Amino acid sequence: MIARVLVANRGEIAVRVIRACHRLGIAAIVVHSEPDAGSMAVDMADGAVALPGAAAADTYLDIDRVVGAAVETGCDALHPGYGFLAERATFAAAVGAASLTFIGPSADVIATMGDKLAARQIAADAGVAPVPGAMFGVDQPDRVRQFGDELGWPLAVKAVHGGGGRGMRVVNGPDEVTDALAAAQREAQASFGRPELYVERFLRRPRHVEVQIIADHHGGLVVVGDRDCSIQRRYQKVIEEAPAPQLPDAVRSGLAAAAERLARAVGYTNAGTLEFLVEDDAFYFLEMNTRIQVEHPVTELVSGIDLVAEQILVAGGERLSFGPAEVEPRGAAIEVRLNAEDTTDGRFVPAPGTLRRFELPDGDHVRVDTGYREGDSIPAEYDNLIAKVVVWGADREAARQRALEALRGLVVDGVPTTAAVAAAVLAHDDFRTVNHSTSWLADHVKTLEVTGDDVRVLGRWYRIPRFDDTASGMAAEPQGTNGARGGGPPRTRSAATSDRRAGDGRVTAPMQGTVTTVDVVVGDAVTTDTRVIALEAMKMENALTAGIDGVVAAVHVEVGANVAPGTLLVEVRRD
Repeated sequence: MIARVLVANRGEIAVRVIRACHRLGIAAIVVHSEPDAGSMAVDMADGAVALPGAAAADTYLDIDRVVGAAVETGCDALHPGYGFLAERATFAAAVGAASLTFIGPSADVIATMGDKLAARQIAADAGVAPVPGAMFGVDQPDRVRQFGDELGWPLAVKAVHGGGGRGMRVVNGPDEVTDALAAAQREAQASFGRPELYVERFLRRPRHVEVQIIADHHGGLVVVGDRDCSIQRRYQKVIEEAPAPQLPDAVRSGLAAAAERLARAVGYTNAGTLEFLVEDDAFYFLEMNTRIQVEHPVTELVSGIDLVAEQILVAGGERLSFGPAEVEPRGAAIEVRLNAEDTTDGRFVPAPGTLRRFELPDGDHVRVDTGYREGDSIPAEYDNLIAKVVVWGADREAARQRALEALRGLVVDGVPTTAAVAAAVLAHDDFRTVNHSTSWLADHVKTLEVTGDDVRVLGRWYRIPRFDDTASGMAAEPQGTNGARGGGPPRTRSAATSDRRAGDGRVTAPMQGTVTTVDVVVGDAVTTDTRVIALEAMKMENALTAGIDGVVAAVHVEVGANVAPGTLLVEVRRD
């Protein structure tokens, strides 16, 4: 029986695990970096261990420090959350070597399924078709071009040991191969410590559907349900829902059967997620996430199962508290991820800062998972997820309307967020009629009906909180009677298409970050769209372009430099 758990994470997932521990009568200890010293998770925990430093590599990713903290505080188990070390086989092995229980699958399973090529082969052997592509690593441009000729363009170049869209690049044709390979290798090395890549066909309009499973150590394995996670930007999710809407019965049952076969084939235990791409009536295995997922709350709301609590109980040797016959999805749930990002021009630029005002929606069937409070800072060193707004409805339409109402009750001041874009997606006919795919948001973000603080919903305009650095706070109340905004649409300036100042040749850092590449030297001829710098911030690589046609006059930074917002990076003079 587990009595004391070290939570090896931060933010909302650390808070979520601490709450699950407390419900079970288990003490929870949390590790924290210097920026997180006064965090909500630290205040809620039964004890905290400081990890000196701010960078993830020096704190949450330091295996020896994290395991040492668990041993020093008398913990008998460790929960990794998601991200950071959650899918590092070496971490799970180190936890076991310290005679602690790892709340997750075995190190061998993590290693096997974390190797995307091995996972693809296991899927094929289990009779589950992976996305068409290579079953071996590819690192030569000519070989990638050969695959493009064989499979058809575009291709996806992906990290063998990656996930979450990191270390991935879409290659539209032969001319893009060299740059895409280099960028994917660089990001894979930075994110996962391994540069290996493979190639698969890039499906143009698939839906991203996941299947949640959980298994105990006694042979019990249950498919808890499916989720649709197709609304994505930069291959990372924005909105998730359960169950996945409008799936043909044969596809839904086929996905569940495939997930169970794969999980049993590798001897899986604890919670895990099988990811698939669905196109028409066909589905393809994408990858397996050997951990709890960010979007697990939507499955919890429709199943009534506390997945995190089950994780802890299963890890402690107990049988699952439910069987397949007891899982019957009820209603529908939608989750909106609230990220600290500037969505201007559809760029979704990370934007750390302080939450000067932070008021969360409430009401029946509204759940908000967060690790922040008003006055807290969103650090630049980590993921920019602020909160998850999750709602339940008797059916999908009721959940969709409740999600919009919940966003109206959200007040955020101090950082820009993705709230207005998420609301515009929820209000769009394509989302309402399930006519969307993984590429939908990228194709539509600049034309969504988002104007300032307002979103058009069924012919009426609603106010959604949006960042305004000159305002003391964000009004979240509807405009006019019953939420209608009188006098037609509001201002014509769009949150996704606001005017940009013409380039002046000065390329500056839009956020705090680390320079991962410098693509030019003094004297290089460049055009407006030439990439001159790549800047990594909050786990995402951002390409910065010249902004004008001209010649590079000065380069002020080197690879590895950590820069503050507004730092002058490159100067370009017009021809």
